[in-house]
Amino acid sequence: MRSILLVIIMAGLIAPGMTAPALGAQFSIHLDPAANASPFQVIYQRTASIGYGVGDGVSQLLDGRMGILEVQAGPEHPEMQRLMDDLNRKILSDGSTARVSDLAAEYVFHLTGRDATASLDFNVVLTGSITNYVITQDQQKTLIDLGWRGLSSAESIVLDDVDINIPLNMLRVNEPLIYDLVHDDAEAAEILSMPLINADFILQQPMTNWHFLFDPTGINVDAGTFGMSQELAGRVISSWTMGESGFREGIQVETEWDATITGDSHPAIVEPVDYELRAVQSADSANIHVTGFGTLGVLDGVEIAGVTPDAPKNFGTTSTGDFPVTIIYGMAGLATVGGGLFFMFSNRALKNEKQGQQGIDPSRLVGYQTSAASGGYRTNRGEAQLRDDSSYPQTRSYYDQADTRTDTQADTRRSPV
Repeated sequence: MRSILLVIIMAGLIAPGMTAPALGAQFSIHLDPAANASPFQVIYQRTASIGYGVGDGVSQLLDGRMGILEVQAGPEHPEMQRLMDDLNRKILSDGSTARVSDLAAEYVFHLTGRDATASLDFNVVLTGSITNYVITQDQQKTLIDLGWRGLSSAESIVLDDVDINIPLNMLRVNEPLIYDLVHDDAEAAEILSMPLINADFILQQPMTNWHFLFDPTGINVDAGTFGMSQELAGRVISSWTMGESGFREGIQVETEWDATITGDSHPAIVEPVDYELRAVQSADSANIHVTGFGTLGVLDGVEIAGVTPDAPKNFGTTSTGDFPVTIIYGMAGLATVGGGLFFMFSNRALKNEKQGQQGIDPSRLVGYQTSAASGGYRTNRGEAQLRDDSSYPQTRSYYDQADTRTDTQADTRRSPV
């Protein structure tokens, strides 16, 4: 009964995280309170697959088909300017005053056709800088804006006739064969029309749920031996990380979308066939590093961090909030309860055991001498066995037995006459 109750409690703690949307953005940045801008990188990934029967019409179209499409653009590209403006509008609507600048993009699409399935891999990498993240600064503390994390756009961003944000638009221009197979189905078209550039879940996950680590390595005299750069020498680092499943974050799982397509939209398919479209996107992950010791807070509904050059005295917490302390005391409490139960049941078991002599009654044992004299020296070795029909010669050591070879066996070792 207790184990069932424990399972129910754990399910209640984890269930809220299972309902949250998990999108495939991977974000990383190092914020320097003393700088005007800090570089960032965010990767958006999604994989789709088309499953079909071996040898059917779709298989004949896609089996062995391979393709790679790559485009990139720097900050001077007009589409990068348009994407940057859209990201900044989104950041402003989230309540943050930070801005994106110097935005660049790399896009890669892979198509791999096999006998029963074809995979479509989409990858967008955005690099740039975050500016205007310092709210106030004095000699003791700097307030940093953290509300810009939802770097998302629903706009069509076209680089050299390649829409890097809307997969269906890219397929229409660059892979018309795939487009013909999926665009007539409303559900499949909706799946492939979802924007790739979406990091809303990184913003929706409160940073109080992120893991917090404080690294004082920079203040060590030999910090250079740990790979610490010269810019960070003599300084400490605070890090917040999300993407790991836990009691606070819930279970972070990949998101899947499925659609079953029935049709003969391509001229090469003579008879209607059924095939499946499945899209998979991994859970979000993010790493935000800040030079200095950071403590989280909220200002006008926007999450911020107060950063000081050094950590408070006697600071030893390695994770946000009281979570580690709760775990430590919880484990100690469980150990105490378990130890008490162990001793209680052990004591009860001892009381139920029979008292007095246990095992063989000594009166039923008889001793036998097992040693022999050697010169003027004699030992007193012996053994005990039950008083029954058995005798010592039946149980004596193999090495004490006499040579029992028969005459025939002995004769076989004689030399022939």
